[in-house]
Amino acid sequence: MAHLDTDVVLVGGGIMSATLGTLLSTLDPSLTITMIEQLPDVAMESSDALNNAGTGHAGYCELNYTPQAEDGSISIQRALNINAAFEVSLQYWSYLVENGALPSPNHFITKTPHLSFVLGEKNVAFLRQRTTQLKQHPLFAEMQYSEAFEQLQAWMPLMMAKRSKDQPLAASYVPHGADIDFGALTRHMVRHLQSNPNFTLLKQTKVSNLNKVKNRAKDNTWHVHVRDLQTKQKQTIKAKFVFLGAGGGALPLLQKANIDESKGYGGFPVSGQWLICHNEEVIQQHYAKVYGKAAVGAPPMSVPHLDTRVINGKRALLFGPFAGFTTKFLKGGSKLDLARSLKMNNIKAMISVGRHNMDLTKYLIKETKQTHAQRMQALRDFLPNANADDWTLENAGQRVQIIKNCEKKWGKLEFGTEIVAAKDCTLAALLGASPGASVSVQAMLDVLERCFPKQMQTEVWRTQLMTLIPSYGQSLVDDSKLLKTVRERTLHRLNLI
Repeated sequence: MAHLDTDVVLVGGGIMSATLGTLLSTLDPSLTITMIEQLPDVAMESSDALNNAGTGHAGYCELNYTPQAEDGSISIQRALNINAAFEVSLQYWSYLVENGALPSPNHFITKTPHLSFVLGEKNVAFLRQRTTQLKQHPLFAEMQYSEAFEQLQAWMPLMMAKRSKDQPLAASYVPHGADIDFGALTRHMVRHLQSNPNFTLLKQTKVSNLNKVKNRAKDNTWHVHVRDLQTKQKQTIKAKFVFLGAGGGALPLLQKANIDESKGYGGFPVSGQWLICHNEEVIQQHYAKVYGKAAVGAPPMSVPHLDTRVINGKRALLFGPFAGFTTKFLKGGSKLDLARSLKMNNIKAMISVGRHNMDLTKYLIKETKQTHAQRMQALRDFLPNANADDWTLENAGQRVQIIKNCEKKWGKLEFGTEIVAAKDCTLAALLGASPGASVSVQAMLDVLERCFPKQMQTEVWRTQLMTLIPSYGQSLVDDSKLLKTVRERTLHRLNLI
């Protein structure tokens, strides 16, 4: 059996691993880094364009980031936090473009207005209040709002065709929104990593197990056992640090690692599908990302949106995603994934979430049984004159939402992202879904702070990080002057103005 020694193992060839690898190779070029991907190429699972909303989640248009309480009040804190985190990503990508690590921005990011769109008096009142509150903060100061039919026509002409002027309608609008091809972005980042002689990429290679050798308590080295899916050759990789950034595949690997911090975690898989337009005339009439309100009982990842996308350089128009129920953790996974994830330490939480979220389960199963006509009806809320012949259904990405222990109900279901890190700083895993890829840089900074605490306190790393990300160590939520400086640079550098 072959052996390989490395400083860092990155499991999964998606945006998270690419970001962490790029950060580490800049902060310490002497580190040896090995990325392991079981598919034929990187960015083919969660980071792939069709498996990812590509919105550049900034809180501009996603109404689920500003929940409304029963008393009518709206909380905007999550939208502020996500927007600030997205600004961190924009800063880092700007640095990589400036230094030639990424190509011209048009290879992965495109200026695309972000709109929220609602129907009915109650929803109009909600959007009006949401916009008023958000605009008071510098992060959202440029957001526009209108209930005027003519203005809505100017913002989204295709959606306003054949729509009644008497119907209560409203939209908010942010001109400097972005569409991001995270698949392209990831491939460019990995390509740059491959120019470093200390970086190794193992494709079509599956991690079968990972463990620390017993009876060697002082040895913090992980033994990562892998198998080449083509040659069937097995190999053990010894690593000082392991990052599990394998999307839905991260939870099973975290369970195999068997660290104390992983106890109690489970996963709730959700699949998705897009309606994709194939009529070029229709595609050219819409240029925006327009988000609506989720149906009652729908998970946040299935908030309906009509999206202009630029995928591999070609403009496209997508609607969805339509959620579905599955027991797979990855698109190419096994139907036994969910059953295999049941452990003694998480079974209470899993049962509890199943019992307390029956409405969600029923909703997801109902979604899978929808006909093309029913999906088209959902699209016509956005596009009244949509022609069924112009649209076909394609599978979107697989997401595994977090289930964790909770005292009140045994377990709870969460729709965010979470980092689980070993107390000895030798392993970290990223679990969850949205906002995911959009806040990948902030998420990986959190990994660095939790798993490389000594290095992060050195003058060398801190100075370098402030070069990569000018706002590092400061709050864009609280510092409006810093925000103005940072945003002017990133919007200019990434061609978003």
